[in-house]
Amino acid sequence: MERSLILLKPDAVERRLIGRLIARFEDKAISIVGMKMLQVTPELSQQHYAEHVEKPFYGGLESFITSSPVVAMVLEGLDVIKVVRDMLGATNGLKAAAGTIRGDFSSSRQMNLVHASDGPEAAAREINLYFEPSEICDYTPTLVGSFRASDE
Repeated sequence: MERSLILLKPDAVERRLIGRLIARFEDKAISIVGMKMLQVTPELSQQHYAEHVEKPFYGGLESFITSSPVVAMVLEGLDVIKVVRDMLGATNGLKAAAGTIRGDFSSSRQMNLVHASDGPEAAAREINLYFEPSEICDYTPTLVGSFRASDE
């Protein structure tokens, strides 16, 4: 099993899309093993987006991500990082394919509703920024046998 950090960004929260977006992940049989709503602080933003802090666009990014609460989730599943990123679609909502989350709900490059970890190392680092180990629930859903074969 693989884990990924997902943030439903301020635009998803403000547009009241939280339930609809969570349902997309649950419909795909991805497990939510951690979830909370929080206000991203400038300090947390700088840690999360450390590679962008010195770039000219960072000020706008920080202003956006700290503008309203986010919903942070730890998702778990087979190849969940790739699966979720495919579900999200292209970063720019105007270029995202119909049927993807961004293709269906976004029309912006920056206000693109959801952040998802881009690899296992990033997922581990990001999960540790947003969650204490005690906030993650290790469990196997009772319906897992209906989602995938036992040898997957």
